[in-house]
Amino acid sequence: MQLAETIKEWVVEHELRAGDRLPGEAELMARYGRSKGTVREAMRILEAQGLVETRTGPGGGSFVGEVSGERARALLANYFYFRDLSISDIYQLRKLLEPEVAASLAGQLDETQLAALEAVIAEYPLPARDTEEERAQHVSSLKFHALLASYADNPLLAFVVEFMAQILTELTVWRRLYEPHNRPLWQKGRGYQIELVQALRRSDVSGARAIMRAHMELAETLMKEQEAQVLRRFIAE
Repeated sequence: MQLAETIKEWVVEHELRAGDRLPGEAELMARYGRSKGTVREAMRILEAQGLVETRTGPGGGSFVGEVSGERARALLANYFYFRDLSISDIYQLRKLLEPEVAASLAGQLDETQLAALEAVIAEYPLPARDTEEERAQHVSSLKFHALLASYADNPLLAFVVEFMAQILTELTVWRRLYEPHNRPLWQKGRGYQIELVQALRRSDVSGARAIMRAHMELAETLMKEQEAQVLRRFIAE
């Protein structure tokens, strides 16, 4: 809707930030020469997008909202829901971006951040004993990558990598790719993550890049094998 876009442009031009009050309904009607219904529809559109928050009671009104990364990733996931993404599609990007994220963070993380990464690795110290544990380990391993990306200085790069981790998590759970037990995926993937944290700690830029690249290449191969096993089992049934 054109009025919604016009209001967004006005917010940007006036450099308003999250929490700033927006003009009232009557002021918007007068400023843009639109009817009450048109203004309300524009505000509903902006509220649905997360760009406007409406508060009631004393001090209420319309305020600039801030779309959280979680909500933005959820909306983007909805877009890809019907696009039939493949493991290869996802890893094509992961192999390009994640090694650069790792390289950019070598020597840049403090001990608290490094310890948080190590804490995620500690969630899967042993091979999975059953299907439920296999699923949990897949999810935790991808959480490691989302956490690492969240430390990046480039917010766009961080968002894309976190989104890929999220979409791969959902794909793994939806297609039940965790069901065939895959000890090499756990063992080698965990080994790469441990090596990566060591490289990050010692400020080894080229080492961090190479480790993550190798990790992504192996993960793609093993995940595609996992997907093929699930498909063969489905056909057999």
